Amino acid sequence: MPIEPDRQWKMLIDGSWVTTSSTYEIIDPNTTKVVGHAPEATVADAEAAAAAARKALPAWRDSSVGERCALLGKLADLLEGRVGDWVDVVQAETGATINITETLQVGGPTVDRFRYYSTPRDVDVPIAPFSSAATTLGPAGLIGAMALRQPVGVVACITPYNFPLTNVAGKIAPALAMGNTCVIKPAPQDPLGILLLGEAITEAGFPPGVVNIITGSGPEAPATLVDSKDVNMISFTGSTPIGAKIYENGAKTMKRLLMELGGKGALIMTDDADVGQATGAIASVWGFHSGQICTAPTRVLCHRSLYDQTVEGLTAVAEMLKVGDALERDTLVGPVITEMHRDKVEAFIQSGVDDGATLLAGGQRPDLPGYLIAPTLLADCTPDMHVVREEAFGPVVVVLPFDEDDEAVALANDSDYGLFSYVYSGNTSRAYKIAQQLESGNVALNSVQPHMEAPFGGFKMSGIGRDRGVWGLEAYSEVQAISWLA
Repeated sequence: MPIEPDRQWKMLIDGSWVTTSSTYEIIDPNTTKVVGHAPEATVADAEAAAAAARKALPAWRDSSVGERCALLGKLADLLEGRVGDWVDVVQAETGATINITETLQVGGPTVDRFRYYSTPRDVDVPIAPFSSAATTLGPAGLIGAMALRQPVGVVACITPYNFPLTNVAGKIAPALAMGNTCVIKPAPQDPLGILLLGEAITEAGFPPGVVNIITGSGPEAPATLVDSKDVNMISFTGSTPIGAKIYENGAKTMKRLLMELGGKGALIMTDDADVGQATGAIASVWGFHSGQICTAPTRVLCHRSLYDQTVEGLTAVAEMLKVGDALERDTLVGPVITEMHRDKVEAFIQSGVDDGATLLAGGQRPDLPGYLIAPTLLADCTPDMHVVREEAFGPVVVVLPFDEDDEAVALANDSDYGLFSYVYSGNTSRAYKIAQQLESGNVALNSVQPHMEAPFGGFKMSGIGRDRGVWGLEAYSEVQAISWLA
């Protein structure tokens, strides 16, 4: 689909496409040109979207799981046929390299998540009968019971800019399968692909109000959803400070929460690790959407005996990765999302140098168009440095040495975050033992590939709750116990 900068984009509320009195610019991070104007939702728009979802809830909740899943399957079919049509728009607004856009932004995981939840699954649990003596509450007998999963209600899905379509799919697919209705508020930087998704949702035949989409550049609309009595749950992916604010404000109406927040992924390399294998995994920080992924192994904890070899290998890899035009097939490191974010990451790198870290790669702004940051490697780091403790959300890797496994575990756990960690070792039993000691919701051994049906979420300041697989259905449901005298 050719990019149309002058196209009038509309929001989806109660099955209708709604215009707004004002819009804001969507900037291509690769060319820094305007590629569209997104609707600027008002507080009234957010209220209308929440009210529409509330109105649609009873009928959608009472529909059969087979009916709901059939619509998700139809949506997956539609999306699969539109991957090529949407690439231009999604690539332009996210700035992702063309290879990442085709495989991970539009196709692949986005379609797969709708496809996965299009299969009906029984999440109700029978409870063994309980033999009760006669009491003042009733006669003796066997008490039977079931633990049922019921929809939470209206779910507000507030999503991030790094993988907008994939993230939205991971939220609304299980939420809709469970019988919830949704309001989507995408990140301000790249909402156009989500509006295209809205077109496919209506074409698939979802009833009006079951899925609503509002867009905007300011905090007013999402804050309205957090405060709204029509909204029962907030599913949020984004920064920890904003997550904490949602937690605080949502408490006033006892919102159910699912939050995937910041990360500072630790990758531990024991003394028997395959350095080449680990180096390739660490390089994914640079080449996988320019480090704009919260699960990235940005904090390398390397056994001292392998430290020099690891640092040399990473330095060589960083210098080989092509940085530049995201539309060129051989580009591996494209831009970050905005000029402001580039400035923030550059200041983050400089803080590391100021604190005494050695800059071995990167650190200089490429003299090319786009919001580019060269793959950056900082060595001679210490645990107290800001670059070690906080998330850059950019192509920045820090390396620290350790001497014993217990020290590596302590260094890894010395963090406010605990989303995804990694252990590389020649002994999988040893790696498994280390993994069990890590304060991290997810740990991968000798790999950076996640299991897409395993529960996903973080410890500590990295979030609340778990999704993916059957855990996604549980995340978007309440448990109801029904008992009876047999």
